[in-house]
Amino acid sequence: MSFPLLTATAALPALGAVATAAVPAARRTAAKWLALVVSLATLALAITVLIRFDPGGDRYQLTESHAWIADFGVRYELGVDGIAVALLALTALLIPFIILAGWNDADPLETGSRRWRPTQGFFALILAVEAMVVISFEATDVFLFYIFFEAMLIPMYFLIGGFGDRAHEHGEAAASTQRSYAAVKFLLYNLVGGLIMLAAVIGLYVVAGNFSLQEIAQARANGSLHMATGTERWLFLGFFFAFAVKAPLWPLHTWLPNAMQESTAPVAVLITAVVDKVGTFAMLRFCLQLFPEASKWATPVILVLALISIVYGALLAVGQRDIKRLVAYASISHFGFIVMGIFAMTSQGQSGATLYMVNHGISTAALMLVAGFLISRRGSRLIADYGGVQKVAPVLAGTFLIGGLATLSLPGLAPFVSEFLVLVGTFTRYPVIGVIATFGIVLAALYTLVLYQRTMTGPVKPEVSAMPDLRVRELVVVGPLIVLLILLGVYPKPVTDIVDPAVRQTMSDVHTTDPKPEVEAAK
Repeated sequence: MSFPLLTATAALPALGAVATAAVPAARRTAAKWLALVVSLATLALAITVLIRFDPGGDRYQLTESHAWIADFGVRYELGVDGIAVALLALTALLIPFIILAGWNDADPLETGSRRWRPTQGFFALILAVEAMVVISFEATDVFLFYIFFEAMLIPMYFLIGGFGDRAHEHGEAAASTQRSYAAVKFLLYNLVGGLIMLAAVIGLYVVAGNFSLQEIAQARANGSLHMATGTERWLFLGFFFAFAVKAPLWPLHTWLPNAMQESTAPVAVLITAVVDKVGTFAMLRFCLQLFPEASKWATPVILVLALISIVYGALLAVGQRDIKRLVAYASISHFGFIVMGIFAMTSQGQSGATLYMVNHGISTAALMLVAGFLISRRGSRLIADYGGVQKVAPVLAGTFLIGGLATLSLPGLAPFVSEFLVLVGTFTRYPVIGVIATFGIVLAALYTLVLYQRTMTGPVKPEVSAMPDLRVRELVVVGPLIVLLILLGVYPKPVTDIVDPAVRQTMSDVHTTDPKPEVEAAK
């Protein structure tokens, strides 16, 4: 037997979570270092997966398949295509930065105080989320995917409700109440989506007789498995609803601003840069492969919802007073672009959407983590409480600016390429949708530059006059993310080479080809 590399990539952070939680309470520094080492070892395994993956080879590689619940046709099946490999690498890359950024977020509230935060629990929960997200990207058994798709809600619930942001203008009691509200809202929204998906998973088993993604997709392709039109559409809607909640897509998005506002900055990054990607990834892997005709049937409505997400999220970001809520609404707008690219049903759109998932993860992590460093210094999330920061902390202001420029998809930074591909891919098939979506770019420039102007420029406010610049640990967190934004903005080919073959196979699943240009090039 070959080494089960995919299992190891998910099992290592899971075992690390157990080991971190077991560290004695008085040795919280040891727990931090253990979590960091485990995350770096997981990154090494993810890099090994990336190296061993052959973009020109089989669709699913490094596969593992073992009997699990034989009576119900459930198997432990893992495999990765180019899209999964890219998102697996993104997840493993971001977790060490999340851990470093949150190094002191679960420390005692006061020096000498008996009110201890469970530091070990904080870092153990982060590793647990990583393990569940990784296996969600790897699972090719629908039931196996569903288990971890739902299970990741539990550690996220405790991270949001138990380790919220300390910067709260109304005191600890109000902060605790709002954290609990945000955590419960997150859990309820996603549980409802998950329960609807469970009904669809059971329905799929009744129709297909098993849960294997590859077997069902192959049976559909060769005609040995036929679904009635109505059945396929209902099953598609059950899956899509759960993924749209996780994504989050308008109007199922309202849990995200509360969750990000009340979370620490590293947990906010974990939500939007890691966990939410499972929703958009699953649209590509499950909705399009299992229900190709229903996917095309629902495309017009989904594109309208994505367009509303783009414009609505950007408009609300413009009017925000809270830095974290601004980033949350900006992310809703960006996820609208991702969903639009997926359902444009063009190779440019789907390649751009996959690349957008990677680039959005990096750019949002850079912006939110720097914003977290800023908020921890001032003790406030309100934009109005800042001003003139660039004069006292120029490195912090500079990294904040680059993260913001990446968010508005400035040419030369990574998100520009992916957003351009999504818009081109959408315009070739749905020109009106593509034209309206470009309005989101204008709004992104507005909310990003206004945020920078109000916080970083102008007279230095007395409350920020003694603000220190980024420390070494913080530079180690932000520096590599800024470098990646520039490198992938200038040369995205390493990522597109990996994802493009998987995108072509997905296009084949839905029996769709790119539209031909209306005007042929002159010979």
